[in-house]
Amino acid sequence: MLYLMRDACDLMLTPARIAAGAARNAYEHPLSPFTYMPSSRAIAASYELFERGTRSYAKPAFGLPTSERVVWERPFCRIIAFGEPSTKPRMLIVAPMSGHYATLLRGTVSAFLDTHQVFITDWADAKQVPLAAGCFDLDDYIDYCVAMFEALGPDLHVMAVCQPSVPVLAAIARMEVEDHPLVPESAVLIGGPIDTRRSPTAVNRLPQERSIDWFRQHCTHPVPWPHAGYGRKVYPGFLQLAGFISMNLNRHQSAHWDMFNHLVRGDGDSAAKHREFYDEYLAVMDLTAEFYLQTIETVFIEHAMARGVMRHRDEPVDLGAIRRCALMAIEGEKDDITGIGQTRAALDLATNLPAEKKAYHLQMGAGHYGIFNGSRFRAEIAPKIAAFMQMNADLLPRELTVGLADVTAPSPDAVQAEPFVAAALIASEALALTGA
Repeated sequence: MLYLMRDACDLMLTPARIAAGAARNAYEHPLSPFTYMPSSRAIAASYELFERGTRSYAKPAFGLPTSERVVWERPFCRIIAFGEPSTKPRMLIVAPMSGHYATLLRGTVSAFLDTHQVFITDWADAKQVPLAAGCFDLDDYIDYCVAMFEALGPDLHVMAVCQPSVPVLAAIARMEVEDHPLVPESAVLIGGPIDTRRSPTAVNRLPQERSIDWFRQHCTHPVPWPHAGYGRKVYPGFLQLAGFISMNLNRHQSAHWDMFNHLVRGDGDSAAKHREFYDEYLAVMDLTAEFYLQTIETVFIEHAMARGVMRHRDEPVDLGAIRRCALMAIEGEKDDITGIGQTRAALDLATNLPAEKKAYHLQMGAGHYGIFNGSRFRAEIAPKIAAFMQMNADLLPRELTVGLADVTAPSPDAVQAEPFVAAALIASEALALTGA
């Protein structure tokens, strides 16, 4: 019912949005006499903010200066390759399935285009996947990871950004148990909720305060007609977005007030940056209810991987089986989604992986978004990732080893604490597992 009400509200606001767009044009067009009124910019800015605040945002494009190819596809995901086939090392970026589209990692992809042949997972919006395609849960996600590693291997390097850290690790562990020849050479885990009992954030405590039935009742809803996935139970993207925004409500209010002032002053560059960010941030996708609920229960309530009791298709997921795939954990000092130590836990749990195949980096001054995008990521984190991959493949140019000295193996006395989830989850970086 909630989803139907939301769609109905969107339809009812459509005439008002069209009228606001026309009125804005009347106060901005150089041939319109209203443009030269003293208050014309303020009026036009008000109409623009109304129109932007009530619209539904479409899936953005990557828009990178290189070609895109789809090289693998299943109902709930496809893999996009950037550029033409080359001999450069292959890197698969596993984007979070946590409400935002893979284009949120545009900057992450861009940072490695010169040194790697980059691939990224492009997860499907669940409301656009017909019921005939079947279900998609955490076990299916792990199966997809194994299939993607097989399709892109051998000599593949993997980067899991936030939520995918758990299923990517699980897939690698299962491949290691089976002595699979196409296990990735390395896996970089960025802000992933491996052990959400460590340094718990406000986001992490929600699942501990609510039962899985509460999440099922309040956070999952059937997709209404006329969407292609009509009848499918989903965790709606608009709920996830509401959770993300509520975590930093004052910041978003200030950003929109600044946007209004930029428009009134005629500061087009600043206004354009605001539009660019929110065109991406407000574009959200739905997650299947079974994936959302299984993730919350497995990762945020039971801490199954951290406790060594996680199972995939009734088979144990034992990180102690990892012995060939090198692991690197990256965390942010100011991450309010995935606390310090939660990602590093993967290195502690991979007890049979040699120390020289483990690396850890704590990025000072960085929040959750900053450890996979932005200036700090490009200048400090990306070179360390490239160096780590070179160290475990010896395929990249020697100059990429610069900065590796700052990537340290974890000490045995890593700090510990307790739980984590998310407005993001709720919202779903629970599905920060939800996350990004």
